[in-house]
Amino acid sequence: MDTETARRDLAEQQHDPHHHGHVDYERQMDHDLNRHSPPREQLQLINGWGADLDRKNRPAVPMERTPPRFIHVPEGQPVQQAQTVEVFCSPERPGITPIFGTAEPPKWLSGAIRRLAYKLPENDLRHWLMLVAADRVNMVEGIVEDLAHGHVPNVLAEMGIRSELRHNPAGLVRKALIATAVVGAIMALRNRRRR
Repeated sequence: MDTETARRDLAEQQHDPHHHGHVDYERQMDHDLNRHSPPREQLQLINGWGADLDRKNRPAVPMERTPPRFIHVPEGQPVQQAQTVEVFCSPERPGITPIFGTAEPPKWLSGAIRRLAYKLPENDLRHWLMLVAADRVNMVEGIVEDLAHGHVPNVLAEMGIRSELRHNPAGLVRKALIATAVVGAIMALRNRRRR
C-alpha cells in the first residue's frame, strides 16, 4: 500500500474508530493488479496465450479451415472392436459400445465388486458407491501387486504428503490425528473382544 493511502487510512481511523481501513480500496486493488501483471511481451511467451485474440494474430490460422476438415467417416455404425477382455455394460443399454478400453481389465476383488455394480441400473446410488469402493480396493490391489513383483511403492510420496506438508500443514495434522484415532479405536475394540 502506498504511503498516501496509509496516511488517509490512519486519519480516517482516528476520526471514526469503527473504520476498518482502506479508504480507496478499489483504487488500491487496481493498482496492485496492474503492478503484478507481467508485460505483454512476457505473456506472449506462454504457450497458447492469446488463443482468443483476433484470428489473424493466431499462430495456427494458416492451418485452420472453416468449416474444419474431417477425415471421411463411413456411413452407419463403426466396426465392432473385438472383445478380448471382460467389458462391463449397463443393463440399460442393449450391448457394449463399438469401441472400448482394454488397458485395465477387471480382476480380483475389485473386478467382482464392479461386476456386482453393473448388475444395478445407473440411477441406483449403490451402483456408483460400489464403483467408488472398487476403485479404492483396486488401489490396495495395485500395492499388493507391486510388492509381489518386488517393487516397494513409495505410498507417502504418491499420496502427496510432502506437498501437503508444505502447502497445507494444518490439514495434514488433522488427517494424521483422525487416522490415529481410528486406528486406536480399532485396536481398543480388538483388545476388548479378546478379554
